[in-house]
Amino acid sequence: MPYYHHYSFDLWLTLIKSNPGFKAERSRIFHRDFNPSSKSIDEVAKAFRVVDLMCNAVNESTGKNIDSDEMNLMVISLINDNQLNLNDVDKTKLYADMEALVFDYMPVVYSPVTIEVLDHLKQKGGSTFSLLSNTGFIKGATLRKVLAELKLDKYFDFQLYSDEVGMSKPNPAFFSLMLQNIKQINKEKDITLGGIIHIGDNPKADIGGANAAGIKSLLINSNNQSILALISE
Repeated sequence: MPYYHHYSFDLWLTLIKSNPGFKAERSRIFHRDFNPSSKSIDEVAKAFRVVDLMCNAVNESTGKNIDSDEMNLMVISLINDNQLNLNDVDKTKLYADMEALVFDYMPVVYSPVTIEVLDHLKQKGGSTFSLLSNTGFIKGATLRKVLAELKLDKYFDFQLYSDEVGMSKPNPAFFSLMLQNIKQINKEKDITLGGIIHIGDNPKADIGGANAAGIKSLLINSNNQSILALISE
C-alpha cells in the first residue's frame, strides 16, 4: 500500500478496545444504584446493549450526536420501565464515577501490531496523523486522557470526537471539519484528497463517510484485514 501524507484513524475497535471488566462492573453499579425495580444484572446489561446499538444507529443515520448523559439516562429509564424520575439523577456525579471506572478498567490497545504500525508510519517521516471518532458512553474528554495513559496521544496531531463537535460519522460535515484541520496543520504542503486515508472498522461510518468525502479508506478488524495492511508491500 502506498504511503499517504495524512492518516486519519477511527478509535474504538480500530486502535483500542474495551476492557471486558468495565462493562461488567458498570452493570453492577447501575444494578446497585439505579434499580428500585429490582431488575437482574443481565437485564441491566441488556439495557446498556440496547441503548448503545440504538444510539449508534441514530447517530449514523442523522449525523448528529447523542451525548453520554442522555445515554446513561436512557439506560436508567429502561431498567425502571420509564417510572423513575430522571431529575433525581446526579448526572455530573454519575459521569465522574463512570470516568473513574474507565481508569480502573482501562481500554487496551487493539492488537500487538497496532503500535508497531503506528511507529513504522511515523518513522517514515513527513506524514501527519489524526483521530476521527464517534463517542458513546465515554466522552471525548475522557478518551483524550485514556490515549495519554496508553501513550497513544503522541502519534496524533489532532483528535476530533463527535460529542465535542455535535456531529457523528458518516456526516460529511464531520469529515469536512477533519479536512479543514488537516489543511491547518499542513500549511506549507499541498495535500490533495488522494493523499489522505481514513482507517476504521465500520463500513458505513468510516468507509462510507471517507469515500463520500473523496478520500481513501481502509476497513480493518471487522473483516479479515488488520492494520498491518497499511505497511504491506
